[in-house]
Amino acid sequence: MNLPDRAEALALLRKAGCPQNVIDHCLKVADLAVEVAEACAKRGIAINIQLVEVGALLHDIGRAKTHSIEHCVIGSQIVTEMGLPDEIARIVERHVGAGIPLEEAVQLGLPPREYIPQTLEEKIVCYADKRIDDGKRVSLEETIKKFAEDLGEDHPAIKRLKDLNAEIIKLAGQDFH
Repeated sequence: MNLPDRAEALALLRKAGCPQNVIDHCLKVADLAVEVAEACAKRGIAINIQLVEVGALLHDIGRAKTHSIEHCVIGSQIVTEMGLPDEIARIVERHVGAGIPLEEAVQLGLPPREYIPQTLEEKIVCYADKRIDDGKRVSLEETIKKFAEDLGEDHPAIKRLKDLNAEIIKLAGQDFH
């Protein structure tokens, strides 16, 4: 798999027209995602750290065109048109929420398919994205509070977020404060 390096990924964000605040967010998400991936690797878990880093850097590339939920689909199309591997396109497409199942995707007006992260690399980028808010690392509790405010306290995305957090902690052997 031919992946861009960090500098090339940042150049792709700029070429797509991402504003600097989105690029700054992507850098923070990438730093956390690499930290999680390295913790997993130290525990003997097979993981492509470069894929995690590049996927995290490019996860919000769709925000060059829209800040709606559709940025995941648009971003996936952008990286595909740039000739990047399908693994990157899937990370970009599946990073939203804590994963979005088919029924919710349809309700949200997204193309009808699952937007649930499947691979460890996809899960780590999704997780890291939820732990970075307003330029800083936030606790899981802060993220849950924001989800509850935006979606309602009993929304299924909160359970998905808690499950994703538990899976990452188990795999990495630590929490990421």
